[in-house]
Amino acid sequence: MTAVSEKMWVSDIVKEIPKSADIFRKNRIDYCCGGRMPLAEAVEARGLDLESMMEKIDNIDQHEGGGIDVKYLDAAAIITFIQNRYHEELMNELSALAPYVTKLARKHGPDEPHLVRLEEMYRTLKNEMLAHTEDEDRNVFPLIMEFMKDTTSDLVETVKPHVEGLEADHEAVGDILKEMRDITDDFTPHESACGTYRLVYARLEKLEKDTLEHVHLENNVLFERVRKAI
Repeated sequence: MTAVSEKMWVSDIVKEIPKSADIFRKNRIDYCCGGRMPLAEAVEARGLDLESMMEKIDNIDQHEGGGIDVKYLDAAAIITFIQNRYHEELMNELSALAPYVTKLARKHGPDEPHLVRLEEMYRTLKNEMLAHTEDEDRNVFPLIMEFMKDTTSDLVETVKPHVEGLEADHEAVGDILKEMRDITDDFTPHESACGTYRLVYARLEKLEKDTLEHVHLENNVLFERVRKAI
């Protein structure tokens, strides 16, 4: 069982205890792009209680089924997992959810302007994520797999800016997700919300969860290995 300390990086806690991501996400602690900081520092920045946070993490059942442990996968296998688990589902959901977000904004936007802003942000998120995943699948991931087979190759200088570019994309997406969570009051519909309202909020929260897990796996597992090899 992993012993969590206040000096342990947030991103490392999630790597060792994947379910801790749910706790961090609900408390708006960035474990993806901003996860390379000690737990104590991250908790203090949010004005939360460190002892309570550590207790919640310690109470996670680490033996309960949590899927694949990517620590035991090589770079190629991690990429395959990312593509199968996140990319295909992401592309499908981004397109499928779009009409409902638009419907919500058109129906309730005149009285609730934040829903108009939500639609704008969703459209930006959708366009950026679709372009981002296509770039990864067609260009960057094949390049990484080739580089990781021979890290002494001339590909070092080619790989590095690509990884940095993807991480910058991830930060931009993280900012969008944070604002979406803010303006939806943590994806909480009001008591009289209609079915479409509740459906959109629930699916947006699921989309946020999957996207943050996806970004964490790339930034703090796959790209970390690439950075070490570079």
